[in-house]
Amino acid sequence: MIVVEASTPSDTRRIGRALAGLVQPGDIILLSGSLGAGKTVLAAGVGEGIGVAEPITSPSFVLVRQYSDGFMPLLHADLYRIGSSGEFEDLDLIEAARDGVLLIEWGDVVAGRLPDTCLSVEIEGSGDATRTIRLCPSEPWAGRALEPAMREAAHGVRR
Repeated sequence: MIVVEASTPSDTRRIGRALAGLVQPGDIILLSGSLGAGKTVLAAGVGEGIGVAEPITSPSFVLVRQYSDGFMPLLHADLYRIGSSGEFEDLDLIEAARDGVLLIEWGDVVAGRLPDTCLSVEIEGSGDATRTIRLCPSEPWAGRALEPAMREAAHGVRR
């Protein structure tokens, strides 16, 4: 587990941009945290990092937003309103994102349906408080320089 802190939304966004430098086609990143923790802010940083020109906004009401103008496609899903894993499967997001990256907010309801190759990112904090961001990399992430990238982005890692 890699733990970094973000004092401001700009820090959270910078961590997302650093993460974007390590993503590969087919990656799935599961974002969890309470309402207002910064999941969409981190997603916006990933989008910026892969070259998405338009603003990344929460897909809460549409469930999924797709961005195709970066160096790889980005699918950004918000599963807060999903009632079952069957509804998730109907969206066919994993297949749709095979050539890009899939960011899933509120994915706890489908975590058991996701490949074990996901990167889990938990964001803790709200309001003006410093965010604690925990990254739990799976095996495919082991060969990537995740920890040094996060250390550089956050200016310090604690274990």
